[in-house]
Amino acid sequence: MNLWFSEYHAPDVRHSLRVTRHLYSSKSDYQQIDIFDTPEFGKVLALDGNVMLTERDEFIYDEMITHIPMSVHPNVQDVLVIGAGDGGVVKELTRYESVKRIDLVEMDGQVIEACRTYLPENACKLDDSRVHIYFDNALRFIRRSSDEYDLIIVDSNDPFGATEGYFTREFYGICYNALREDGIMVNQQGSPFYKHDAEAMQRSHKRIVNTFPISRVYQAHIPTYAAGYWLFGFASKKYHPINDFDEARWKSLHLSTKYYTTKLHIGSFYLPAYLEKMLMEVEE
Repeated sequence: MNLWFSEYHAPDVRHSLRVTRHLYSSKSDYQQIDIFDTPEFGKVLALDGNVMLTERDEFIYDEMITHIPMSVHPNVQDVLVIGAGDGGVVKELTRYESVKRIDLVEMDGQVIEACRTYLPENACKLDDSRVHIYFDNALRFIRRSSDEYDLIIVDSNDPFGATEGYFTREFYGICYNALREDGIMVNQQGSPFYKHDAEAMQRSHKRIVNTFPISRVYQAHIPTYAAGYWLFGFASKKYHPINDFDEARWKSLHLSTKYYTTKLHIGSFYLPAYLEKMLMEVEE
């Protein structure tokens, strides 16, 4: 049998992976969860038919959403991670001895359990003593926090459906209040290539710009994501992602990475002309 999994990146574009085994399938209270095994990308986690990660390229996303803010903020101790039930972001954060607490807020407990079983390389640090897992709605959870975190990483699904609330002006304002006076928020901003995604990215960026005094967008190339081109948002109360980047301090940690480098850190904020134009349209 020749089995393929296809994800629509746009109404007339889809990305397909050949599947050797369908390892897990379950409908939780929130979404359809599937884990496939593929010959090219290894195990693949899909939620509601959308690829969240693959074993082959997950390191790109997890490293870029984690090491960019960690190499800018001089003293991250308390971190809030929203989503990321697969454990990849948590795994990267636990590599820093300076981090004392990681609060992981995941809406769907079945995602965590499925990843513990079928993606143990990602989920291997969820039981670290510094990690505290809360099964809750992130909006409700963060409302209870004020001046509490040095870093918030929003690793949510795309801004459609159940997670649309994580891309609103209200949500960013709540995150702002939950951060300390020099706190940083980083979030995934999707792809700017296809029209529907680009418009959602612009809406989100405009709301962040109107909330934080410092707001920049940076990029990474992730083969299995839409157009292979992905964006992240860097928002801060104090630190600029390039001007306050401490290359020497980060290198002194001797962390081994597969994608992130200190040169790439700076380069990731230099964007193509069409994307700069899109951002300027909403910033003005």
